[in-house]
Amino acid sequence: MWKNVVSNLSSDYQFSVPATEAELLEIEEKLNASLPEALLTLYQETNGIFGDYGISLVWSTERAIKENLYFRSLPETLDYLKPLDEFLFFSDAGNGDLFGYKLTNGNIQREDIYVWNHENDQRTVIASSLEEFITGWATGVISV
Repeated sequence: MWKNVVSNLSSDYQFSVPATEAELLEIEEKLNASLPEALLTLYQETNGIFGDYGISLVWSTERAIKENLYFRSLPETLDYLKPLDEFLFFSDAGNGDLFGYKLTNGNIQREDIYVWNHENDQRTVIASSLEEFITGWATGVISV
């Protein structure tokens, strides 16, 4: 499904092999979060969606782990930031802003996609679902 959605939007994106069961378990364990159904099914189809110039529409599980762990450590060193462990980030805007789901006790309660503004720590709903985010971001309807 996800490859078809993205391929219908643009031929500029590349896909990876599906994430393995071990990779899916690793992301949930290391980030202490259950993957939402939409992101889980995407990873079961392709372990990330990649565009030109190294920009990812959706990060690989490996990069998602790395980026989430890094950004979750920032509030310890930057006092003006609220904790970022309440998010499961899966993509970035290329300017420092990140896209992700809001977590409540390690679970996704709503399908909304948030953008976290790295300059002012603002957290805003930008799409009502992963499909709306991917479609909007890939076509330029969503911008930051």
